[in-house]
Amino acid sequence: MGRIFNRVLDRIEEWLVASFMAAATLIIFAAVLHRQSSAIPWLWDYTGALNFSWAQELCIYLFIWMAKFGAAYGVRTGIHIGVDVAVNAAGPRLKRVLVVLALSLGAFFTAVIAIMGARWVWFIHGTGQVSPDLEWPMWVVYLCIPLGSALMCYRFLQVMARFVKSGVLPAQAHGAAAEEGA
Repeated sequence: MGRIFNRVLDRIEEWLVASFMAAATLIIFAAVLHRQSSAIPWLWDYTGALNFSWAQELCIYLFIWMAKFGAAYGVRTGIHIGVDVAVNAAGPRLKRVLVVLALSLGAFFTAVIAIMGARWVWFIHGTGQVSPDLEWPMWVVYLCIPLGSALMCYRFLQVMARFVKSGVLPAQAHGAAAEEGA
Protein backbone atom coordinates (compact mmCIF):
# COMPACT_ATOMS: atom_id res chain seq x y z
CA MET A 1 0.00 0.00 0.00
CA GLY A 2 2.82 2.42 0.89
CA ARG A 3 4.58 1.79 -2.40
CA ILE A 4 1.42 2.61 -4.37
CA PHE A 5 0.85 5.75 -2.30
CA ASN A 6 4.40 6.91 -2.98
CA ARG A 7 4.11 6.26 -6.71
CA VAL A 8 0.85 8.21 -6.90
CA LEU A 9 2.35 11.02 -4.80
CA ASP A 10 5.42 11.08 -7.07
CA ARG A 11 3.24 11.52 -10.16
CA ILE A 12 1.05 14.18 -8.55
CA GLU A 13 4.15 16.08 -7.45
CA GLU A 14 5.69 15.93 -10.92
CA TRP A 15 2.40 16.86 -12.59
CA LEU A 16 1.91 19.87 -10.30
CA VAL A 17 5.42 21.23 -10.88
CA ALA A 18 5.17 20.81 -14.65
CA SER A 19 1.62 22.22 -14.78
CA PHE A 20 2.44 25.31 -12.73
CA MET A 21 5.50 26.01 -14.89
CA ALA A 22 3.63 25.42 -18.17
CA ALA A 23 0.66 27.55 -17.12
CA ALA A 24 2.90 30.46 -16.06
CA THR A 25 4.85 30.25 -19.31
CA LEU A 26 1.69 30.26 -21.43
CA ILE A 27 0.16 33.15 -19.49
CA ILE A 28 3.32 35.24 -19.82
CA PHE A 29 3.49 34.45 -23.54
CA ALA A 30 -0.17 35.45 -24.05
CA ALA A 31 0.27 38.68 -22.05
CA VAL A 32 3.37 39.69 -24.02
CA LEU A 33 1.69 38.80 -27.31
CA HIS A 34 -1.32 40.89 -26.28
CA ARG A 35 0.87 43.84 -25.34
CA GLN A 36 2.79 43.65 -28.63
CA SER A 37 -0.39 43.26 -30.71
CA SER A 38 -1.14 46.95 -30.15
CA ALA A 39 1.46 47.68 -32.85
CA ILE A 40 -0.51 45.66 -35.42
CA PRO A 41 -3.87 47.39 -36.02
CA TRP A 42 -5.76 44.42 -37.49
CA LEU A 43 -4.58 42.15 -34.62
CA TRP A 44 -5.42 44.78 -32.01
CA ASP A 45 -9.00 44.79 -33.37
CA TYR A 46 -9.33 41.23 -32.04
CA THR A 47 -7.21 41.42 -28.90
CA GLY A 48 -7.64 45.02 -27.74
CA ALA A 49 -10.63 44.24 -25.56
CA LEU A 50 -8.75 41.58 -23.61
CA ASN A 51 -7.52 42.46 -20.14
CA PHE A 52 -4.30 40.83 -18.90
CA SER A 53 -3.82 42.97 -15.81
CA TRP A 54 -4.06 39.83 -13.66
CA ALA A 55 -1.36 37.88 -15.56
CA GLN A 56 1.66 39.03 -13.57
CA GLU A 57 0.04 38.29 -10.23
CA LEU A 58 -1.07 34.82 -11.32
CA CYS A 59 2.38 34.01 -12.70
CA ILE A 60 4.00 35.02 -9.42
CA TYR A 61 1.65 32.71 -7.51
CA LEU A 62 2.21 29.86 -9.98
CA PHE A 63 5.99 30.17 -9.66
CA ILE A 64 5.78 30.25 -5.85
CA TRP A 65 3.65 27.09 -5.84
CA MET A 66 6.00 25.49 -8.37
CA ALA A 67 9.02 26.32 -6.19
CA LYS A 68 7.47 24.86 -3.03
CA PHE A 69 6.53 21.57 -4.70
CA GLY A 70 9.71 21.60 -6.78
CA ALA A 71 11.79 21.71 -3.60
CA ALA A 72 10.09 18.52 -2.38
CA TYR A 73 10.77 16.95 -5.77
CA GLY A 74 14.40 18.03 -5.41
CA VAL A 75 14.74 16.28 -2.05
CA ARG A 76 13.18 13.09 -3.44
CA THR A 77 15.42 12.97 -6.52
CA GLY A 78 18.66 14.22 -4.94
CA ILE A 79 18.83 17.49 -6.87
CA HIS A 80 18.03 19.75 -3.94
CA ILE A 81 20.79 22.13 -2.94
CA GLY A 82 23.22 20.64 -0.47
CA VAL A 83 26.75 21.26 0.74
CA ASP A 84 28.40 17.88 1.13
CA VAL A 85 32.11 18.68 1.05
CA ALA A 86 32.53 17.97 4.78
CA VAL A 87 30.30 14.89 4.57
CA ASN A 88 32.28 13.42 1.68
CA ALA A 89 35.56 14.05 3.50
CA ALA A 90 34.37 12.16 6.60
CA GLY A 91 34.90 8.48 7.24
CA PRO A 92 32.05 6.01 6.61
CA ARG A 93 30.70 5.99 10.20
CA LEU A 94 30.81 9.77 10.61
CA LYS A 95 29.42 10.21 7.12
CA ARG A 96 26.40 8.07 8.01
CA VAL A 97 25.80 10.11 11.20
CA LEU A 98 26.15 13.42 9.34
CA VAL A 99 23.74 12.36 6.58
CA VAL A 100 21.11 11.21 9.09
CA LEU A 101 21.61 14.42 11.10
CA ALA A 102 21.26 16.60 7.99
CA LEU A 103 18.12 14.77 6.84
CA SER A 104 16.67 14.95 10.37
CA LEU A 105 17.31 18.69 10.56
CA GLY A 106 15.74 19.15 7.11
CA ALA A 107 12.67 17.21 8.22
CA PHE A 108 12.44 19.16 11.48
CA PHE A 109 12.81 22.55 9.77
CA THR A 110 10.22 21.79 7.09
CA ALA A 111 7.82 20.38 9.72
CA VAL A 112 8.11 23.61 11.70
CA ILE A 113 7.49 25.66 8.54
CA ALA A 114 4.48 23.47 7.67
CA ILE A 115 2.97 23.97 11.13
CA MET A 116 3.67 27.70 11.20
CA GLY A 117 2.40 27.98 7.63
CA ALA A 118 -0.84 26.24 8.56
CA ARG A 119 -1.31 28.66 11.45
CA TRP A 120 -0.63 31.57 9.07
CA VAL A 121 -3.16 30.25 6.53
CA TRP A 122 -5.75 29.93 9.32
CA PHE A 123 -5.03 33.51 10.43
CA ILE A 124 -5.23 34.91 6.89
CA HIS A 125 -8.46 32.99 6.32
CA GLY A 126 -9.95 34.82 9.28
CA THR A 127 -9.02 38.23 7.88
CA GLY A 128 -10.86 37.74 4.61
CA GLN A 129 -7.99 39.25 2.60
CA VAL A 130 -8.06 38.88 -1.18
CA SER A 131 -5.33 39.28 -3.79
CA PRO A 132 -5.16 42.66 -5.56
CA ASP A 133 -5.79 41.70 -9.20
CA LEU A 134 -7.34 38.24 -9.14
CA GLU A 135 -9.33 38.90 -5.98
CA TRP A 136 -8.69 35.35 -4.81
CA PRO A 137 -8.75 34.61 -1.08
CA MET A 138 -5.18 35.07 0.12
CA TRP A 139 -5.38 31.97 2.30
CA VAL A 140 -5.57 29.93 -0.93
CA VAL A 141 -2.41 31.60 -2.20
CA TYR A 142 -0.56 30.98 1.09
CA LEU A 143 -1.73 27.36 1.25
CA CYS A 144 1.40 26.41 -0.69
CA ILE A 145 3.47 27.03 2.45
CA PRO A 146 2.03 24.28 4.66
CA LEU A 147 1.32 21.89 1.78
CA GLY A 148 4.71 22.23 0.10
CA SER A 149 6.60 22.18 3.41
CA ALA A 150 4.71 19.11 4.65
CA LEU A 151 5.49 17.31 1.40
CA MET A 152 9.14 18.32 1.69
CA CYS A 153 9.23 17.06 5.29
CA TYR A 154 7.77 13.75 4.12
CA ARG A 155 10.42 13.55 1.41
CA PHE A 156 13.23 14.16 3.92
CA LEU A 157 11.84 11.37 6.13
CA GLN A 158 11.43 9.10 3.10
CA VAL A 159 15.03 9.66 1.97
CA MET A 160 16.29 9.18 5.54
CA ALA A 161 14.40 5.89 5.97
CA ARG A 162 15.82 4.62 2.69
CA PHE A 163 19.33 5.72 3.64
CA VAL A 164 19.17 4.06 7.07
CA LYS A 165 17.88 0.85 5.47
CA SER A 166 20.16 0.66 2.42
CA GLY A 167 22.88 3.32 2.75
CA VAL A 168 21.75 4.80 -0.59
CA LEU A 169 20.94 8.45 -1.26
CA PRO A 170 19.16 9.69 -4.36
CA ALA A 171 21.57 11.40 -6.75
CA GLN A 172 21.70 12.93 -10.20
CA ALA A 173 24.40 12.11 -12.71
CA HIS A 174 24.58 14.23 -15.88
CA GLY A 175 20.82 14.89 -16.00
CA ALA A 176 19.76 11.29 -15.42
CA ALA A 177 18.72 9.65 -12.17
CA ALA A 178 21.44 7.52 -10.64
CA GLU A 179 22.00 5.94 -7.30
CA GLU A 180 25.02 6.92 -5.26
CA GLY A 181 26.16 4.76 -2.36
CA ALA A 182 27.07 6.56 0.81
